[in-house]
Amino acid sequence: MNPANVLDILAAGKLVREGIAIREAHSTSTLIRSENMNIVVDTSSNFMRPAITTSLEQIGILPSEINIIVLTHSHHDHCENNNIFKKAKIYVRKEENFEAKNMIEVTEDIDITPGVKLIHTPGHTKGSMSVFVNGDRKYAIAGDAIPLEDNYRKMTPPRINYDEVTALKSIKIITDYADIIIPGHGMPFLKDGGMMK
Repeated sequence: MNPANVLDILAAGKLVREGIAIREAHSTSTLIRSENMNIVVDTSSNFMRPAITTSLEQIGILPSEINIIVLTHSHHDHCENNNIFKKAKIYVRKEENFEAKNMIEVTEDIDITPGVKLIHTPGHTKGSMSVFVNGDRKYAIAGDAIPLEDNYRKMTPPRINYDEVTALKSIKIITDYADIIIPGHGMPFLKDGGMMK
């Protein structure tokens, strides 16, 4: 375990469906504080901007103190607040064909700081990646590889996907690692179904 890595939910995402159509989507935004850097995973939608800035203020971190943004993928509901963090480098998989200032294209699984690793978990999109964090426990910030806790509990791929078999393989990669999963659109949950403390 690496107690130097601390996670905070800046904004808990949500997904509202009307039948099979998505009516509203806002991703979860997570802060990782390590010994030498501050990382935001997914900056969510414009709607979540007040929640993110308030959370940072309560934690005592300025937007200018964020060193890295990691985008689990490039859908708009995961990256609309990138511009809050003007000094941050943006890590995104090459397959996402995303363009931004200060961008670093990720082409393989990499450690970005001790105990924080970017893992390719395609299925929802070809460039989807998750962030594996070794903290007080093992966390996986899954993005839309696991958009909702139900996708894990029922072992069903994200409704929006390019390949169901690939998506299910990615769910297995995530769940083989993690004790706690942070889905793309919801609060963290324990893999074994126990209560969060």
